[in-house]
Amino acid sequence: MPERKPRSDATRNREAVLAAADTLFAHCESPEAVTMADIAAAAGVGKATLFRGFGDRTGLIHALYELRLAPIRLAVEEGPPPLGPAAPPVERVPALLDAVLCFKLDHRHLALALEGTGGDSSPYQAEHYEQWHSTLKAALDRIPGLTDTDFTAHALLSAVRADLVEYLVGQQRLTRDQMRAHLAAFTARILNSRTLPA
Repeated sequence: MPERKPRSDATRNREAVLAAADTLFAHCESPEAVTMADIAAAAGVGKATLFRGFGDRTGLIHALYELRLAPIRLAVEEGPPPLGPAAPPVERVPALLDAVLCFKLDHRHLALALEGTGGDSSPYQAEHYEQWHSTLKAALDRIPGLTDTDFTAHALLSAVRADLVEYLVGQQRLTRDQMRAHLAAFTARILNSRTLPA
C-alpha cells in the first residue's frame, strides 16, 4: 500500500507552527518563556495540532532545529571545500566549527532551547551533536601527530555550546567577527600542537 501523503492543511499547519516557533524563539527574552500555547496562538492553530504533529515541546524544537540546520548539513555531507568531505582536514576542521558558531549566532535562542530541553535530551546525546562530533573526529584523525581525537572533538565543540555563545555575545558583548576570530585562533592552536598527550 503506497504511503499516504500529508493532507495539504496538515502541511500548511506544520509550516505555520514552525514559522511561528522560529519567530517566537528569535525574539524571546528566554527560551523557557516560549510555551506550546504561545506557539499555537501565534500559528493560529489549536494546541492539539501541535501535540499531534510534534509530540511535545522538545519534539517541536528538534523539528525546527533540524529544518534550520539542513542546509549546513547538506554542505558538510556533499558540498565543496572547505566544508565538504573532500577538504583537507586542517581546512575542514576550522570551517566546520565556524559553521556551527555562525549557526548558533543566527539561532541563539533556538539552540539554547534545544540544549536546555533536559531529561533524556542531553545535548551530548542529541543526534546533531553526535554527527558533528563524528565528523570532526574523522577530520582530526587525518591530521598527523594529533592525538586523542575523540576528546579533542568534544573540546572543540564545547567552544560553540549555545550557553557559552549566549554568554559571550550577551554578557561579554563580543561581536560576531570577534567570536569567529577567537574560535579560529583557538582551533589553530589545537591543530598546530601535534603533541597532545595520549
